Amino acid sequence: MYVIQNSELPRAALPGIEHVTLAGSQNGLKHLSIWKQSIAPGSATPPHRHDCEEVVLIQSGNGELHIEGKVQRFGQDTTLAIPRNVPHQIINIGDGPLELVGVLSVSPVAVFFPDGQPIDLPWAS
Repeated sequence: MYVIQNSELPRAALPGIEHVTLAGSQNGLKHLSIWKQSIAPGSATPPHRHDCEEVVLIQSGNGELHIEGKVQRFGQDTTLAIPRNVPHQIINIGDGPLELVGVLSVSPVAVFFPDGQPIDLPWAS
């Protein structure tokens, strides 16, 4: 499938996170996955890591990136560059949704807790 109607893609969720996989292995991709997420105010991703590189494009909202013992605040029109296997967490610290697009350098994407235990995701990666 070369043209994808994003509004017709299946949605999934974790507590406080709405997710849609825009493109990935289900489209025949092996080296790229694109995720769109909305994180509710006060919600966060679990602390996690990927065995691939990740770039997160912040479309709207305000958040914090917890990474390597540091906390870095960000707002809209920001890019987060996360190296392979670096544990991190994204937290919405704003009053509205934190809207982001994640670009990951593999498909499908495996997600792990920092200790290496796999996280079962409710969506296609």
